[in-house]
Amino acid sequence: MPTPSMEDYIEQIYLLIDTKGYARVSDIAEGLDVHPSSVTKMVQKLDKDGYLNYEKYRGLILTKRGEKIGERLVYRHDLLEQFLEIIGVDHDKIYEDVEGIEHHLSWNAIDRIGNLVQYLKMNPERQKELIEMSEQIDE
Repeated sequence: MPTPSMEDYIEQIYLLIDTKGYARVSDIAEGLDVHPSSVTKMVQKLDKDGYLNYEKYRGLILTKRGEKIGERLVYRHDLLEQFLEIIGVDHDKIYEDVEGIEHHLSWNAIDRIGNLVQYLKMNPERQKELIEMSEQIDE
């Protein structure tokens, strides 16, 4: 399994390839707010570990394994954003909170949160009750 740092890189690479069709070291560095030299080192490690194929000066592509993990990481991130929004977390805090918790939850916990998000979306009256209850408690 990839480390949390490796996950951040795989997720960023997956998103770049999905939106731009490619991922360059400079784009990854910008997206993660790290130095290009750090990206190069991590990309070489991800290549060695079988998550992507990297050729210096030619670019990189995710392997099937890397794609599968990247897709799952993006799902996890999006799901946690949805969850925090549904339970009423302030919009300006959601991204930072997701970044803080996403690596600390098991996939089992992620799946249970997914079930809860789906339930609340299918039962908007329950979501409304949850928000109202939270507002009463916060008073």
